[in-house]
Amino acid sequence: MYICKTFYLNRMKKIKINFVDFWDGFNCFDNYFVNILTCYYDVEIDAKPDYLFYSVFGDNHLEYKNCIKIYYTGENDFPDFNFCDYAIGFQYFTFEDRSFRYPEYLLYEGYNKLMDKEKTIDKLLSNRKFCNFVYSNSKYAIPLREKFFHQLSKYKKVDSGGRLLNNVGGPVQNKLDFIKDYKFTIAFENSSLSGYTTEKLMEPMVVNSLPIYWGNPNVHLDFNVASIINLQSFSSFEEAIEEIVRLDNDDDAYLQKLSQPWLTQDQAEKNWEKELALFLCNIFDQPIEKARRRTDFGFGVMKKFREARFSRFLSYSIFRRLLNF
Repeated sequence: MYICKTFYLNRMKKIKINFVDFWDGFNCFDNYFVNILTCYYDVEIDAKPDYLFYSVFGDNHLEYKNCIKIYYTGENDFPDFNFCDYAIGFQYFTFEDRSFRYPEYLLYEGYNKLMDKEKTIDKLLSNRKFCNFVYSNSKYAIPLREKFFHQLSKYKKVDSGGRLLNNVGGPVQNKLDFIKDYKFTIAFENSSLSGYTTEKLMEPMVVNSLPIYWGNPNVHLDFNVASIINLQSFSSFEEAIEEIVRLDNDDDAYLQKLSQPWLTQDQAEKNWEKELALFLCNIFDQPIEKARRRTDFGFGVMKKFREARFSRFLSYSIFRRLLNF
């Protein structure tokens, strides 16, 4: 575990934190951020925190006024610094000491398996079934995903193991167990945003199924694009499918591509945990009155007021049903 440079000066400094607006099943007492912070501080989860971590799955953070706010997103959402003092997300940008890029796939438990620079590929991997597609629904997702599924299915059947377009007799129970039996996996993000790469790319990598990827236009900054079929590097779906067909019919070419390291060298050598610890320590090592970055004055205050009013409007269940929230 990396030790922050001011760790010894702040040994067992007590910090009161809380988490709101995270996804269902999120554990406020046992999560990635708590596990890092407890190495440096005496962490207390408190309903009236000095520091609030919040995410995108709600608006309860608006009720907290007098605390330092740290925004986290793994979704395709951009932080609003009118509302937060600091932000952790996927975007390639820096804003003084207020932002840190920590893409969602780093929280995926299989990430460490990708760190190996050498991969041992069994020749039998070329004898697997053709291609799979596992998605639950099409809500909020770009229609190109289904279009590509249908287009590739004209060549060979693509087995759909999720609820969306299911053609294998029902949703599969374990996604990784399902996709490991396939040469290719369709791995589409819900949308295309720079830096936005999720577990959809990671999952086929973990089980050595060749990802057919669409999403982050700058995926090459994190991943070795020689190891994937990057649809956005082709002029059309038709051209990409020609390459998929070629690899499907040439075992040597398929295995050669599959043997490529998943990560770029810079990514494989990067100590993400150390850098995140430094970012967090910078927040918590300061006196709390100096850690505040957002303002309560100016135009941003008007925006916060409008957001709070809209949040209260949506809290009425009838309006949420009308808007399909």
